[in-house]
Amino acid sequence: MLRMSRSSKTSTNLIVFTLASFISSTSPTVSWSITHIAYHSNPTVDYSGPMVFGATRSLDDSRTPLYRAPQVPLEVENYPIAPNGLVLEQLHVYVRHGERTPVGVRLANVPALIPEHWLLCKAARQFHAMACGQKEMVERTDGKAAEGECLLGELTDLGRQSTYNFGKSLRALYVDKLGFLPDRLLSTDQVYLRSTNMPRTITSLHQIVHGLYPQEKRDNKVLPNILVRNGKDENLLGNTSACKRLELLQVSFAHAAAAAYNPSLQQLDSRLSKYMNGSPVRVDGKPRASGIMDTVAIAHGINVPPEFKDKAIVDTLEKAIVNEWYADKTEEVRRLGMGRLLDDLSRKMQHKANHGAQDPLKVLIHSTHDTALAALCSTLDVFDEQWPAFTASITFELFKKAAVTPQRAADASFSQIVLSNFKSRPVPEFYIRMRYQNKNMILPACAEKGKHLPGSPEFCTLAAFGERVKELTPTDFESECTPAGRFGI
Repeated sequence: MLRMSRSSKTSTNLIVFTLASFISSTSPTVSWSITHIAYHSNPTVDYSGPMVFGATRSLDDSRTPLYRAPQVPLEVENYPIAPNGLVLEQLHVYVRHGERTPVGVRLANVPALIPEHWLLCKAARQFHAMACGQKEMVERTDGKAAEGECLLGELTDLGRQSTYNFGKSLRALYVDKLGFLPDRLLSTDQVYLRSTNMPRTITSLHQIVHGLYPQEKRDNKVLPNILVRNGKDENLLGNTSACKRLELLQVSFAHAAAAAYNPSLQQLDSRLSKYMNGSPVRVDGKPRASGIMDTVAIAHGINVPPEFKDKAIVDTLEKAIVNEWYADKTEEVRRLGMGRLLDDLSRKMQHKANHGAQDPLKVLIHSTHDTALAALCSTLDVFDEQWPAFTASITFELFKKAAVTPQRAADASFSQIVLSNFKSRPVPEFYIRMRYQNKNMILPACAEKGKHLPGSPEFCTLAAFGERVKELTPTDFESECTPAGRFGI
């Protein structure tokens, strides 16, 4: 993480940092040198060089527990190996995009001075110039344009680096450590790649793929397609644009969250309102509480006013925001929001179980958003009530356990062996393990005896998982999405 120092005695702040080397999805490494930057009262942040994620902070942080934006790289060394007898068959990955700029301009005035313009996209601009022979720049309303300025909500150079690192970690784990994926990609039918139709998720997926299978680990003609869907067909997030009923339910959740949490946020007014032109801090305020967090917790080490480093304050904000955005706790919201996505997952795993080696698909990577990860976890009753970090991921691993044959059953009687010869070939058992931010998830739907691997409750039977997904899958999405809903209420 980058950090900056801000002096309270001057309006000009000098920032020194380095930028980690950026690896593009199709070109050699591009790197930049150390640079010196200044910004003023209406600040522009400029990280123009190779980023080093760490430095010292200038304010005295010793008195108050500090909030630090969550970062959870994919774990490799401490990955829990499956019990003996289980063989990994297919891997589904859902990953949040990398670090981005805020999606709106907030808290830019005195005294907060959060940057209005973010010069964090020099790598992206330089790569575009190399690829197209033409520079791409962001024009401001005054007609000016600055080198490397990002659009609002754009993946930054740091986000490119962290998603590339995520891909490298996938490789370190599933290629080098487990030997599940091939060292060299020889065919595109082993890989499925899909993103929401947003530049930051598409670019994130390019970076992940480059980390997983860099150019030297692919045949020249092997370049997996990145798939996107039209808005009406999107299921990698709760699609309120395609489902009016879901939109109405989400609005009602937001109103309920405001009623429930605005009283606790009111206690923050005396400390935070001065940064918002005197506006109160509210779930439905201006700016919304979620907008405040989106700005101050953007994970680029931007130095923010000390109140926003106070863990108690940030925890209060986060609790309200998580309830507003991620409280998908009714069965109807779960069906409409994540049911179709889980149905896709379940059907593809069942196809692999049914066809084995005849289905060559081994890894499916989906680039999506925090709302999707939280909704998936909430829908399966394992959400930790924390805002998902950048590059946070959920993995669903499909394992096969070979059935015990008479020849391998040392304690089987002669009559059992003889009778078994007249029966069909034993059917292997299949299990699913869900992991979120490097933790095994024990799914309540699989808690009963017979619905998980004995002694290992995190391994849900494919059948039990499929049963729960079937309950969550809309039978007629269009009719259930009408304003009246499934039951005409």
